[in-house]
Amino acid sequence: MPRWALALPLLVVVAATATAVAMITSGGSAKTVSVAGGVARVGGTAPAFTSWDLTGNKVSLADFKGRPVLLTFWATWCTACQDELPALQRIRDRYQSTGFTILAVNYKETNNARMSQYLAGLHVNLEAVIDPEGAIATAYGVDIGLPINVLLDRKATVTQIIVGLVPSAALETAVGKVAGPTA
Repeated sequence: MPRWALALPLLVVVAATATAVAMITSGGSAKTVSVAGGVARVGGTAPAFTSWDLTGNKVSLADFKGRPVLLTFWATWCTACQDELPALQRIRDRYQSTGFTILAVNYKETNNARMSQYLAGLHVNLEAVIDPEGAIATAYGVDIGLPINVLLDRKATVTQIIVGLVPSAALETAVGKVAGPTA
């Protein structure tokens, strides 16, 4: 039996492994969430981040420069989020004319179809951003207890961090302070 015939199975395994690593690396790196700028604190500049929405479009906090933003951290398993997200939709609709927006940052889930169905079932069409590894959440101090809302003014300064479910009137008052009067 020739020597090359003995080496053939090893070559097939090496080639298959290299192909698998290349597929995983190229697919994963294209959707990596990036975060810069330290940790969120009231009075400080919001950490910048880049991620993707549920349809695969790139989303950066910088895209909303000059606009007031509410980052709401949520998950499909969070029962308080289920109550809060429709209220946030109403607040966003009311203040949208001021430039106000809400980025719904999903906490550590990876099934985009499930997240989309969940939001549709609540009649919520906020811009949902994925955070599968929790990198954005970590920068904003989210590690337990959803929902968490982080309110940013037009200069991307963190004005308020709201932990847990609060009455929608309290959220709306906070948003009104940074968004200004509605049209």
